[in-house]
Amino acid sequence: MTSAKATKTTRLSNTQRTTLLKALADPRRFELLERIAKNNCPLGCAQALTAMPISAATLSHHIKELETAGLIDVRREGKFHFLSLKSGALEALASALSLLENSGGPPPPAANRK
Repeated sequence: MTSAKATKTTRLSNTQRTTLLKALADPRRFELLERIAKNNCPLGCAQALTAMPISAATLSHHIKELETAGLIDVRREGKFHFLSLKSGALEALASALSLLENSGGPPPPAANRK
């Protein structure tokens, strides 16, 4: 029996793919995403702020970029915000990138050498 997760493939549009890659291109955003992923439960913004040497305004900007890209969910509880990975976002990006490797295009330059 095949699981629902295995049969459901999310295809990214060109715009979605570009937005995701741009969001991940910034080292601070990538670091923040890593911190969220490594946390076993939603990461509080205050916890993220103490772990990263950036201002609250800069953290807020990075959170907004990751949320807009569809990589994270932000849960608001009163004045507190909690960050978690958006289900399926990284899998969809990995799937899109794996298509590049399996595109059946010409072999890499090293394989053409004699």
